[in-house]
Amino acid sequence: MARSVESPEWGTTGADLWLAVCLRGQVIGETGLQLRSALAAQAEIGWVFAPEYAGHGYATEAARAVLAAAFGPLKVHRVYARLDADNKPSWRVCERLGMRREAYLVDSDVNPATGTWGSEYVYAMLAREFAG
Repeated sequence: MARSVESPEWGTTGADLWLAVCLRGQVIGETGLQLRSALAAQAEIGWVFAPEYAGHGYATEAARAVLAAAFGPLKVHRVYARLDADNKPSWRVCERLGMRREAYLVDSDVNPATGTWGSEYVYAMLAREFAG
């Protein structure tokens, strides 16, 4: 899996950083960060992993490394994740990271393939709350 991303330099709203997660030389997923507001120093974190690697802690480990970079050298004040409320494995990752559930957005998105409504959770953490 490879992709080319043209992104503004970090520190500019819209800049993003995506990292491949590899196991024994094979890409098993990716995790990343997008600076949603340079002024407020807020970024959104995300991850995607191949289903066969779920449940082994890889997403948690990779996301923790991204949080360390966000709250360290990238100087982000607040990191948040928006995820499907039905995606229990992802909200469990957020909780293992120590992120707090801040919102439950009911019927906030439409699945273009099915036309059905879906709800989201928003989890977040401030730099001062990150334990590393």
